[in-house]
Amino acid sequence: MSEPIRVVVTGAAGQIAYSLLYMIARGEVFGPKQPLILHLLDIPPMVGVLEGVVMELADCALPLLREVIPTTDPAVGFKDVSAAFLVGAMPRKEGMERKDLLSANVKIFRAQGQAIENFAKKDVKVLVVGNPANTNAFVCANYAPSIPRENFTAMTRLDQNRATSQIATKLGVPISDVKNIIIWGNHSSTQYPDAGQGKVVINGQTKSVADAVNDTSFLQGAFVETVQKRGAAVIAARKMSSAMSAAKAACDHMHDWWNGTAPGTFVSMGVCSDGSYNSPKGVIFSFPVVIVNKKWEIVQGLDLSDFAKSKLALTGKELQEEKDEALSVLDVGSSNL
Repeated sequence: MSEPIRVVVTGAAGQIAYSLLYMIARGEVFGPKQPLILHLLDIPPMVGVLEGVVMELADCALPLLREVIPTTDPAVGFKDVSAAFLVGAMPRKEGMERKDLLSANVKIFRAQGQAIENFAKKDVKVLVVGNPANTNAFVCANYAPSIPRENFTAMTRLDQNRATSQIATKLGVPISDVKNIIIWGNHSSTQYPDAGQGKVVINGQTKSVADAVNDTSFLQGAFVETVQKRGAAVIAARKMSSAMSAAKAACDHMHDWWNGTAPGTFVSMGVCSDGSYNSPKGVIFSFPVVIVNKKWEIVQGLDLSDFAKSKLALTGKELQEEKDEALSVLDVGSSNL
């Protein structure tokens, strides 16, 4: 058995973390032979709830879980961590403008970026789940200049899982027989769920999803809209956000980053854009990636339709606007940073 690694989850007293912590601690992310020390970071008003979470983790009697460290101090939360799940964020409230949301989150992710810079391992893998995830990841990376930019990612795996599920249901096949569905751009309603590169196994034969579905109006209409609006639909039905599926997606994202992708398979991750597919450089943009030895690489050379290109331009524009707004907030608050 190897030495334990330290993993931090922020917003650890919240709904998503309630599912996420159990999945991590039982070995679903880092493997069945990797012992863990979990750091649970949250804000002071949540200390009582955090104590309950610690008790439940103890009561699960998980063999891989060597220690649990609950804290409200980022210096403790990020000390020597190898992986970080940044779940905690300021949610958008009624009447709140996007810039207000960004302003509130800049303060949170500034502090977390600084703590990562000062206390985390230099090869730490950071996954931002809290929304607006792409721009929160951009802000966080800004405040950890000694950590490689490629070590900061945003989660669009939930959207990919949603999209994959929609295609599997449409074709009446198991989830495992559908792959390479892509989420481009922002984790927002402008994201582009793209089945154009997807593959599906039907009766033992591999086909393109486009050929198997054979319904362009569906793939460019109802499919895209269902995935884009799925989070709102879950809230409307459940009266709470999609916590279980978000936790599962966070595990999938980090598992593949840690362990690599299968040959011929790519996954969607929000990563720092190098301008691929005419995306704006420097924003955190969701691309299809392949992963080897814990390093992701954007899949190049995919043939995109004019429809897809128009959707990428739309979500790229939104991300550039978010980035500019975040930078303006940083500039305004620079005397206090």
